[in-house]
Amino acid sequence: MSNQSKDSLGEKTVKSDSEWRAQLTSEQYEVTRNHGTEPAFSGTYWNTKTSGTYECICCTEDLFSSDEKYDSSTGWPSFWTPISHNLITTRVDNSYGMMRTEVLCAQCDAHLGHVFEDGPPPSGLRYCLNSASLRLKAKP
Repeated sequence: MSNQSKDSLGEKTVKSDSEWRAQLTSEQYEVTRNHGTEPAFSGTYWNTKTSGTYECICCTEDLFSSDEKYDSSTGWPSFWTPISHNLITTRVDNSYGMMRTEVLCAQCDAHLGHVFEDGPPPSGLRYCLNSASLRLKAKP
């Protein structure tokens, strides 16, 4: 898994720390700006079956579709692919004594979660995300 490049989103969303704190709840801020993780089975979307599009809680960029969401039994919302690989970036995360691949919103650099190579076909990937980093726009 290599770092994806951003090439069609336009100008990046950049805000000061105080602007992010004013916009986000304390949990959303901790997850998206401080690279935190919500406890398993605690987030709003880990078990939802509602159809729609999952957008970044920070910049409202559409990132993942419910059509690619699946039950990974991990306690976090999991997807086998983003809407477009241009919408996310990845980087190595060596925190907590393990090597993982962090997933970020390409538009605003919000921490979304991690991607693992144990997902279902056709990608074989599991984008394991925090509900606190997402907002579901339900299909009408």
